[in-house]
Amino acid sequence: MKKNMCLIAGFVLTFFFLISPTGYAADSKIGFINLQEIMKNADAGRKAGEEFKKFYNKKRKAIVAAEKDLKNLKEELDKQGPIMTKNIRREKEIVYQRKLRDYRLLVGDTNKELKLRDEEITGKLIPQITKIVRKIAEKEKYTLVIDISRMPVPYSSKERDFSNKVIEEFNKISISKK
Repeated sequence: MKKNMCLIAGFVLTFFFLISPTGYAADSKIGFINLQEIMKNADAGRKAGEEFKKFYNKKRKAIVAAEKDLKNLKEELDKQGPIMTKNIRREKEIVYQRKLRDYRLLVGDTNKELKLRDEEITGKLIPQITKIVRKIAEKEKYTLVIDISRMPVPYSSKERDFSNKVIEEFNKISISKK
């Protein structure tokens, strides 16, 4: 996927600089943003990050408790297994296997929930950020804006990175909505 994005970006840049008329290429202005930095440092992004962290910690506690339970049961089986009767050992192994299955399901379900929650947060923030980026790019007459967090760029001019402007504008909009 990243390879495809790099190829597409390469073709776009080639188009702007090689194929297009030299007058247009000379007038083109490329800007850069760092979407991850914007989401992390904007007030709305920080708030969403804190909520996500609370949700993660709550889920992590359940997983840690299940891990501890499994570990204790395994240690009991390892230490006392040889002196247990066959029936008791078999019952304990069945209980251990069930708890192991439940643990794996818990981890899988938690990972899915975390991924969905992350996608939900991102899905809410990105359209708002994109509007702001578009507004700034049109105002400052950028012909192309590249997100350096999603696509490897060997070099980008710090003067052309307007992530901080996007953060400021996003924070203003977030304050006015309150």
